[in-house]
This record gives sequence, C-alpha cells and structure tokens, in this order.
Amino acid sequence: MTAESPRWFKSSYSSAGEQCVEVADLRRSPFPVIAVRDSKAPTGPVLGLRADAFSSFLAGVKGGRLGVV
Repeated sequence: MTAESPRWFKSSYSSAGEQCVEVADLRRSPFPVIAVRDSKAPTGPVLGLRADAFSSFLAGVKGGRLGVV
C-alpha cells in the first residue's frame, strides 16, 4: 500500500505507553482505507481496513472483546 504523505496520528489515550498504534485516514486516496501501523515500527507493515471493518475493530477494542497478545 502506498499513499502520498499520509497523516498518521496516535490516540490521545496512548500517552507514553508502549503498545500504541498509529492511524491514517486514506479514504480519499487511490487506496480508500483506514491504515493502521505499529507506532514503534513506522517503516514496517501497514494494515489497510475498510471503514466498516475499522469501526468493528474499534468497537471490539472499546468493548474489551480482543485478547491481549
């Protein structure tokens, strides 16, 4: 996946934590997805999710339905 200068951001809840992800909204790009990456590996792999899948992911996180790895 490539995109011209995506604007990555972290949640305000991340603070100084080490288990953070960064998100970029690429829905207006040639790859219309929400991009997610590990904040500790900004040049590493990027996961691209459709908006509905990203919403489901967030609901799972907020609802505590995702296990800790």
